[in-house]
Amino acid sequence: ATDLADWLVAELGMPFRDAHHVVGATVKLAETKGCDLDQLSLDELQGIEPKITNAVYDVLTVEASVAARQSFGGTAPVRVTESVAAAKERFLK
Repeated sequence: ATDLADWLVAELGMPFRDAHHVVGATVKLAETKGCDLDQLSLDELQGIEPKITNAVYDVLTVEASVAARQSFGGTAPVRVTESVAAAKERFLK
């Protein structure tokens, strides 16, 4: 859900406060339907926020969420590989 809020701000220029409300409504809809966010249809998403486009699906998967965390120590595969290599260097000397 955090990734959706970030996407709304970055891609649609939406103020974070508004994005927070959109995400809340989106999560509520997904919970009501018993599905994940990426399983909601574009029509359903646009019923909450008409400016949402198909591009939103690029950020709604677990894989995209993990890969998006690029900072030091983040969950992106390249960062995990770096952390493992650093740990091996430090502890397996």
